[in-house]
Amino acid sequence: MSKPDPPADPHGPSPPRDADNASAQPPDVLPESAASRGPEGTSPRAPDDAPEPSPPRRTGTSSAHDTGAPREGRAGSRLLAVVERLGNLLPHPVTLFALLTLGVALLSGWAGARGWSVQDPRPEGAPGRSPEGTIEAVSLLTGDGIRWMVENLVPNFVGFVPLGTVLVALLGVGVAEHSGLLAAGIRAVVLKAPPRFITFAIVFAGVISNTASEAGYVVLVPLAAVIFHALGRHPVAGLAAAFAGVSGGYSANLFIGTLDPLLAGITQEAARLVDPTYEVHPAVNWYFMVASVPFITLAGTWVTSRIVEPRLGRWTPDMGRDDLERAPTLDPLSPREVRGLWWAAASTALLCGIIALGVVPESGVLRHPETGAILQSPLLRGLVTFILLFFLIPGIVYGAVTGSIRNDRDVIDGMARAMSTLGLYIVLVFFAAQFVAFFGWTQLGQLLAVVGADTLVALHLTSPLVFIPFILMCCVVNLMLGSASAQWAVTAPIFVPMLMLIGYSPEVIQAAYRIGDSTTNIITPMMSYFGLILAIADRYVKNIGVGTIIATMLPYTLAFLFGWMALFMLWTFGLGLPVGPEAPTFYPAPGH
Repeated sequence: MSKPDPPADPHGPSPPRDADNASAQPPDVLPESAASRGPEGTSPRAPDDAPEPSPPRRTGTSSAHDTGAPREGRAGSRLLAVVERLGNLLPHPVTLFALLTLGVALLSGWAGARGWSVQDPRPEGAPGRSPEGTIEAVSLLTGDGIRWMVENLVPNFVGFVPLGTVLVALLGVGVAEHSGLLAAGIRAVVLKAPPRFITFAIVFAGVISNTASEAGYVVLVPLAAVIFHALGRHPVAGLAAAFAGVSGGYSANLFIGTLDPLLAGITQEAARLVDPTYEVHPAVNWYFMVASVPFITLAGTWVTSRIVEPRLGRWTPDMGRDDLERAPTLDPLSPREVRGLWWAAASTALLCGIIALGVVPESGVLRHPETGAILQSPLLRGLVTFILLFFLIPGIVYGAVTGSIRNDRDVIDGMARAMSTLGLYIVLVFFAAQFVAFFGWTQLGQLLAVVGADTLVALHLTSPLVFIPFILMCCVVNLMLGSASAQWAVTAPIFVPMLMLIGYSPEVIQAAYRIGDSTTNIITPMMSYFGLILAIADRYVKNIGVGTIIATMLPYTLAFLFGWMALFMLWTFGLGLPVGPEAPTFYPAPGH
């Protein structure tokens, strides 16, 4: 689903994905061309991948019909409006976690009083298995439970794995964004593409931009509308293509981003409900993420050109706001920005070379100190450190070349501005950490996992097809809970142990979750950047409604969801390929 609060300063660094739903206003950081002028002053020309425009349509209301969508789109908009109303009934995510934590305490008291227990399926002598061979509910409403809560409130918070990883990674992202490296890099990818491949380039850039947390929302989505505007195409179609790549393809990427260590930390905490020594590193889904990039890019391009643009029809300037012509012009990269990008690329290559010196030799310092292997090595265990460096160093170099960073104070300012966007996230993490810790200490997660696993076995739902209802369930939850880590923190303690106990690894379970989490990002108003998307679209189509945005994005959701599920089943179980390095497909579940 969607994810963090938009930055308070549109020029500041983007927060991690899991802050919560808050509306945003479109930043003024991106240029926009006049409606009547194409590139280099020529008449606008639709590229080859654009559909033949339909006659102009009169627009000015928020209905799907008036904005160019066909009548049959109204039913879908009404259905999703019901989902929106249901989602708005939920409390604030922080309040939700506080209530869930309270619920765990009350449920543990009830379960403890009833003496709820199950047979432990792990073999005798396994880590975490009691001598009696049973798992019993532990009440938080006893003297021991109250003392434990009082003594562990702070350790639960500071020991929550995702907190530190996000804070460290975002220090580097903040410098890269503050220096202008991220914005220039995204513009370079999009503006260098031939006109006939512009849709492909926008979707691809959107997919890659989610490496840097939410930079794609703030930079690429408005820029894509500007580019389509300049080419004489419907600006909302450009916005939709970028939005689909940034948010719908959130779990496809060529690189490891800030979300990966965050989810891996939650998965590890959940897996340890079954196996207290289990470790999950941030790159466990990398292979499948890379394989997903061409699929998301091609599917997003096809949906834009064949479905979305024909439905929107031709755009005319009278559809937009009166002040649209006063928007800044679309400028190419300046020579200084180009020079900065080259130097940033050189610093990245140098950093890769230094890391290679620690990995390629058999005695490399970044290999496992005892076995010499890359698996379980400092390279993988310390991946967050390298995420920090790969944003920090090129960001400093780019800023030094372009003049956006003149001294150490500018670097520190970029880091500080990144941290300043995390206030709500830290509050959310405090309550999420208590929920996860309470859930683990009471052993409710293990009890529910064993009962659920036994139920799946009894229903013969142990084949790989079990992942289809699991992914669909994640899609539905994502419509209501607008935070990637918040949703996973709630569902992982139940489903990771449950699916582990019928034989599937936490790494594969996490990969399946990310499909469901990503594909419905773009159709839920609970997504924290939905307000920004709506505000940008409103500049080009006056009074455009939420239902119209949802109806526009729904084809992407359906194409991504069913195609991605098919790719997952083929990749993981058809071809037997791992979803990432050091990521087994199956877990040796005892008793099943």
